[in-house]
Amino acid sequence: MSGEAPARTAAIRRAAARLCLALGWAGLHEVILPDGRRADILALRPDGGLVCIEVKSGPRDFLADAKWPEYRAWSDALYFAVDADFPQAMLPEDAGLIVAWAGVADLIRSAPEDRLAAARRRLLTQRFATLAASRLVALEDPAGVAAALAGARAE
Repeated sequence: MSGEAPARTAAIRRAAARLCLALGWAGLHEVILPDGRRADILALRPDGGLVCIEVKSGPRDFLADAKWPEYRAWSDALYFAVDADFPQAMLPEDAGLIVAWAGVADLIRSAPEDRLAAARRRLLTQRFATLAASRLVALEDPAGVAAALAGARAE
């Protein structure tokens, strides 16, 4: 496999993240969910809703992934983010659609809402906040975080 798919995935993810910012959503990349699945982007909306954005680099990526329906249990809305060359008819119509090109993205179709239960929302919001704060600390003090993690492993 060439390096094209990872580069395409990264470009789509960056454009989708920029769209999140434009919409007032706070997005985090690569979020491990309580069931062990990894959301490409988990975004917190101003209304407290959680949006899962699944990035697909192409048809093969979509067809090889049978786990995306499980993300519905961990978000209020599920979106796919693809580039302009992706055959959109392949994607389920009961998910939102974000299309990226040239570093920008548009929200083409809103996702239907399926609101999370309060306990699940609290768990995910706390996980989101902890992960975001941890990543900020790691950016500011990578050596301190590495030392703390090494100490925790030694215990």
